[in-house]
Amino acid sequence: MATLKSIFTILIVITFLNGCNTQNKKEKVNEIETESLYLGQNPPGLTPEPFAPGVITKEGWQVSGVFTPDMQEFYFIRKNEETKEQVLVTYQYKDNKWQESDVSPRKGTPFISPNGKTMHLGRRYRERTEAGTWSDLKKLDSAFQKIQIMRLTASSKGTYVFDEIGMPDGDGVIRYSELIEGQREGPKAFGKEINTGRMNAHPFIAPDESYLIWDGERDSGFGDSDLYISFRQQNGTWSEAINMGDKINTTGWEAVACVTPDGKYLFFNRNKNPDNYENVDIFWVGAQIIENLRPKE
Repeated sequence: MATLKSIFTILIVITFLNGCNTQNKKEKVNEIETESLYLGQNPPGLTPEPFAPGVITKEGWQVSGVFTPDMQEFYFIRKNEETKEQVLVTYQYKDNKWQESDVSPRKGTPFISPNGKTMHLGRRYRERTEAGTWSDLKKLDSAFQKIQIMRLTASSKGTYVFDEIGMPDGDGVIRYSELIEGQREGPKAFGKEINTGRMNAHPFIAPDESYLIWDGERDSGFGDSDLYISFRQQNGTWSEAINMGDKINTTGWEAVACVTPDGKYLFFNRNKNPDNYENVDIFWVGAQIIENLRPKE
């Protein structure tokens, strides 16, 4: 163990000396000098890389990574290799280091609202208390309880965008619900621009609602589930779906996309070996890839 720690420390020092890291302030993580942002990881370019190898990304199953708006907490889902149960894992930046602070049974797919006050968990949610902790689980109203939601995300205006588990138990349709003058509208399905093909799921609505990313299967795709993006047009309609390309999508499973609150990086899941869903990792890539896909006016 001491040898491995020494090697890891040397690699960190070499990375620092090469000037690869783009952040400024140095802090301690598990007594190793590193950056305070992004769990101290060296940010990727436009080629996706596993996120935090050996810390977050390990052998096995890790999905659905999300940061809080202040970038001081990171949540993701991991499968316990011994019990085979899925758990929600929390990392918090405290006392100048990132610490695994909480592991609890999975209650849904986590998404933190843009204002940081709500953790959405599908049809349920938790609210941030004055003490900075999360409240007990609460349920969305009855209109949402009828839908088998896997993932629900929200914009800065409070619009919900969410999926329903695919066949045979659900319809695999992505829906939205707007907040108008303080009143929550009932769920409505997006049009064919989004709901075409099979297994449309795990949407991410941009905070300003300028684009929507989701995963689904289409005959024109690269294989299994691919990531697609649609941009909101000037007249309020949505553009035709754009496959996010061969830098993002492979013959394997790409899904559950999310852009970091600072808008700099796209996180998503990928199984390294097609047909092996027991080895799924969290990847990240520069969010410039989104702007590169945006139609030119």
